[in-house]
Amino acid sequence: MKLEEFNYYLPQGFIAQKQIKPRDHSRLMILYRSRKEIEHNIFKNIGDYLKEGDLLVLNNTKVLPVRIYGIKEKTKGKVEILLLKSLND
Repeated sequence: MKLEEFNYYLPQGFIAQKQIKPRDHSRLMILYRSRKEIEHNIFKNIGDYLKEGDLLVLNNTKVLPVRIYGIKEKTKGKVEILLLKSLND
């Protein structure tokens, strides 16, 4: 496996801008490789796709750097914050 195999185009509109609530309603894409088909569901139903002996690996890391946009309440001026690293590690 080569690092460049992980490069792909991802339109900005496909990147979540806020956390979905409840968390288990986040989108889930199921790929049937043998049939070359894709199905969409929500993460809450992931158990419908797992069989005995399957291994599910969860990643709870946060992605940094992250850019946050906002607007000042009084002046309506634009604010941009760039978080580069966590200081409490």
